[in-house]
Amino acid sequence: MKVAIVSKEKRAEGHRDLPLQFKEEFRPDLIRRALLAYASAQRQPYGASPEAGLRHSSKLSKRRRDYRGSYGFGISRVNRKIMSRRGMRMNWVCAYSPHVRGGHRAHPPKAQEDLVEQINVKERRKAIRSAIAATMNRQLVVTRGHLVPAEYPFVVDNSFETISKTKDIVGALSALGFDEELERSGVKKIRAGVGKARSRPYKRKKGILVVVADKCPLLHAARNIPGVDVVSASALNVALLAPGALAGRVTLWTGHALDLLEKKQLFM
Repeated sequence: MKVAIVSKEKRAEGHRDLPLQFKEEFRPDLIRRALLAYASAQRQPYGASPEAGLRHSSKLSKRRRDYRGSYGFGISRVNRKIMSRRGMRMNWVCAYSPHVRGGHRAHPPKAQEDLVEQINVKERRKAIRSAIAATMNRQLVVTRGHLVPAEYPFVVDNSFETISKTKDIVGALSALGFDEELERSGVKKIRAGVGKARSRPYKRKKGILVVVADKCPLLHAARNIPGVDVVSASALNVALLAPGALAGRVTLWTGHALDLLEKKQLFM
């Protein structure tokens, strides 16, 4: 498959063949499975303290004629701790048992539980290749909701990696015809639901993904543009290429990034 090469001023620089990774068939099932496995590895382990609800010195004799016994007082026969007493009469408070106030949970979440979902290496690589190929499928990109110019897909030349100022990147993307896409990804909405109380009150749409070869000024200069991500080719994953398991994210590949894919046979 041949695609056009354009400069940051949208001048035609020729054509080039895409690497073998872009010939992979579209497999949305594998992309979803790889994304779920990736997301499960990002989860933070959580669980109750092993001593939660078990720190009380609580004991209740269940013998019929024993001191501090529960028989004949009209109380349930659960573990209790003594708050005060007067002679043989005890002021009890329930403790320890799972179904009482102050007791431990019957089956609490355990921090040592393994939350990671496994996926075969070949399946993960095939999913990444499928998501890579989907970035050059205009129909999938438009279906995903991106607003792209009529010339898309195309590859940007290597001078794109040398941009070191945020305003220059915005200007270059505008020159390439992504004004509407930048405006779309710049909208910030208030999240519905309880997420507002959990440090994620706002939502943004994913915008342009720029893939470069290695460390370059563009990685730092594009960090403040809403919705725009810049990543090196060797660090690609399904979460960046197909956010929400929806393949077809609008992606700009530099010439050096394609050379690296072809030279090192990444994800093959």
